[in-house]
Amino acid sequence: MLRFYPADSDRTGGKGAGGTKPPLWIDVFDPSADEVAHIEKMTGAVLPSVGALSEIQASRRLRNEHGVLYMSTPSAAMHPEQSQVTPPLGFVLSRDQLITVRFMALATFDAVADKFASGREAPKSSLDVFVLLCEEIVDRVADILEHLAGELNVLAVDTFQAEDTRGRHAARSNRLLRVQLRQVGRLGDRLSEVRDGIQGLARVVAYVEQNCGVWFTEAPKSAIASLHQDIHSLTEYEEQLANKVQFVLDALVGLIGIVQNDVIKVLTIVSIAGIPPTLVAGIYGMNFKFMPEYDWAWGYPYAWAVIILSTVIPLVWFKLKGWF
Repeated sequence: MLRFYPADSDRTGGKGAGGTKPPLWIDVFDPSADEVAHIEKMTGAVLPSVGALSEIQASRRLRNEHGVLYMSTPSAAMHPEQSQVTPPLGFVLSRDQLITVRFMALATFDAVADKFASGREAPKSSLDVFVLLCEEIVDRVADILEHLAGELNVLAVDTFQAEDTRGRHAARSNRLLRVQLRQVGRLGDRLSEVRDGIQGLARVVAYVEQNCGVWFTEAPKSAIASLHQDIHSLTEYEEQLANKVQFVLDALVGLIGIVQNDVIKVLTIVSIAGIPPTLVAGIYGMNFKFMPEYDWAWGYPYAWAVIILSTVIPLVWFKLKGWF
């Protein structure tokens, strides 16, 4: 899908009969081969594929070819349901035109497109469009981090402040710990995706500032400076959340170890308490001819009394020591 902004711009690559200008921003959304060929013929730029945008080398992600900047960055948006990864974003920025290449729907791009539709505060240059897109991305990333922070706070409260019923409902507690452990894993994965997006955006913004200084007016300069500050603050906040995720993860692993130790402790107590009666039963189960207790009238009750006492006394001792 191809979208041209402003909407009344000429889409053939030059001025139309009515004197219309070439589009300021071309939004290329999951294009077909014919659409890619049309844009390349119209602009003279080579559009990157999703594979090219996914390259991790800095030289592939950030290139300057004859004054045209080719840039790509991971996206911090949630990946589509049918995909396990989030497709990256591509920017082809020249002094007169911005081409964006994306492979999933993004509310960020729709918000900037609405500015062209409303006519109010519409961007006047390709650099203005790029800055607006970056500002919207930063706002969305901030919202994502706030949402993740809320989920993490709830999980931390459940982990550290919920009533501890593990002694009475060990199986239920184990299931709860597994669920919480998976939640921490999902939060960690999501933060990792957001971190990649923030770092990629920071590199793109710095690269534009470095290579497009002659294009800058006062407004883009201040906007770029503000972007640097916002991205830096988001990076610090993300690092704080990542540390908290690691802290909660360590705590859950520790709680799982405590539950396992409780189970082992119960088995140990039972085994120790069972040793004396087993010894008594073994002694009186020997088939020797001369055993005085065999001729006693109270021999059987006596044996039962010894077995019961030898079981109860260790349990009482363990209870007094606070072992259970």
